[in-house]
Amino acid sequence: MAQFQERKLATLPSRSCPSVPGTGRLQRRMCLDDFTFDSFELLYSGAVEKIKSHKSNLNLKEELRKLREETNVDSLRQELDRERSKRIDLEQKMNEVLKTRLEDSPPQPPRKQQSPSNNGTDKQQKEVWSSRLQKWVYERFGVYIEDFRFQPEESTVEAEEPLSAKRLTENMRRLKRGARPVTNFLRNLSALSNWHSVYTSAIAFIIYMNAAWHGWAIPMLLFLAILRLSLNYLIARGWRIQWSIVPEVSEPTEPPKEDLTVSEKFQLVLDVAQKAQNLFGKMSDVLEKIKNLFMWVQPESTRKLYICLWVAFITSCVLPYKLMGFMMGLYAGIKFFIIDFLFKSCPKLRDKYDTPFIVWNSLPTDPQLKERTNATVSRRLSGIEKVGTLVCLPLVPLLRPGVLQAHLKASLATVPCGLSREEDTGSARSTKKGAFHEIFSLLESERPLAVCENGWRCCLINRDRKMPTDYIRNGVLYVTENYLCFESSSSRSSSSKKNKVIKLVDITDIQKYKVLSVLPGSGMGISIATPSTQKPLVFGAMIHRDEAFEAIFTQYMKIMTTTKPPATAEL
Repeated sequence: MAQFQERKLATLPSRSCPSVPGTGRLQRRMCLDDFTFDSFELLYSGAVEKIKSHKSNLNLKEELRKLREETNVDSLRQELDRERSKRIDLEQKMNEVLKTRLEDSPPQPPRKQQSPSNNGTDKQQKEVWSSRLQKWVYERFGVYIEDFRFQPEESTVEAEEPLSAKRLTENMRRLKRGARPVTNFLRNLSALSNWHSVYTSAIAFIIYMNAAWHGWAIPMLLFLAILRLSLNYLIARGWRIQWSIVPEVSEPTEPPKEDLTVSEKFQLVLDVAQKAQNLFGKMSDVLEKIKNLFMWVQPESTRKLYICLWVAFITSCVLPYKLMGFMMGLYAGIKFFIIDFLFKSCPKLRDKYDTPFIVWNSLPTDPQLKERTNATVSRRLSGIEKVGTLVCLPLVPLLRPGVLQAHLKASLATVPCGLSREEDTGSARSTKKGAFHEIFSLLESERPLAVCENGWRCCLINRDRKMPTDYIRNGVLYVTENYLCFESSSSRSSSSKKNKVIKLVDITDIQKYKVLSVLPGSGMGISIATPSTQKPLVFGAMIHRDEAFEAIFTQYMKIMTTTKPPATAEL
């Protein structure tokens, strides 16, 4: 115990006992109290440190346990052991293979064995250099290598925009602005071919023919294209150049439009829709003609193209290309500057001798082919009808006089006379509800004109009637040689009073009519005035109003100018 106290005293810092007046026992007692206090303080601090270290060890053990659970140390150890065993097996096999090769190979002089440290450094240097080389190659050529990587094609579906009047008008204007350079170029070429400016066309003809004679036609055209691009570059840089290769043709300019009202905007949309309709119609006609030309729809036209291609093929195989280019260049110049000018100036000459023009105009479109097919079928049916009538007529004298009319009526409907019932109804013009003359109680000779074979969809507005069911009726309007016929879509039989028949000679006035005055344009109706009606009848909501008005007015004037009134049907 004395030794322990001495050791503690040695570790404790020396503390001098103050000199207190009194006995020496009191002084020793004070020094002992100080010693016990310091030892207690030291023990307390040591215990606190031990507790803290114990807590930190517990925390470390907990973290180590969690880390082992997360990383699956045991499974990794097992995999590592398996890989080591595999490596050992591979090393053994490699050693066996090397031994067999050494035994089979002739003896070689011993080589100096390098120390393992040198082999390791060499391998490290090689790996470093190879990694640097790969990095340099990827930095230099990685972009180009990525371009050749095969990837599956992505099918992207473009979102279609909803129909908008503003967008439709804007797109039509964009199309017009985008096509203006092409149309101007073609118009200027046409002016050059038509000798609009005699001096310019003469100079161009002399230069072109001289270039074609010396074999410089293609270089001259390429030079003109380069010159045009150079002028466009100067114009884009701000230069004001009004010169063109071909003469400029002045075109009418539209006056600028200010703010439009609602009706004017509606009319603008109708104009745009009409232009789009006409444009699509022209494009469809061109494509259908080209398709019909190559599909032998009209053999006469396709045969000419077939023979021309064979002649061109044989000529290209026999003649040298230099001579062919010379001939084609001369022909193109003469055709463009002389032949086209003569054909455009003399239309009759063009109709007789311009073979490409004749072939192109003779090519039919799909609607024209359909009309031709229908006309052919109707002619065949009419011929069968005549044959059936001729076959049945010899039997007429054998009949009694009272049965003559019934026999003539039934001769076209019976099978022995050469026609079935369906063929007979197809030979005459028929509507959805029966034969045309039966629907309107007219003579059989009264049939719709060719211009309105299928009729015009419209609505009849009878302003003399007050009931809604009689005021407006939907149906189809027909015009014959002597009558204007309206077939109501709500009529259930041929004897219905909802159908309307008007004699052309009874019409006192015919005009274009606008049902709603607030709508733009000239309207979509036709007004017909007759003595039997107080207010004119109106045929409204007609899409092809102008076509119908022209047909009705033409037939009306034809009837009114004849000397004899038309024969009326006895109903």
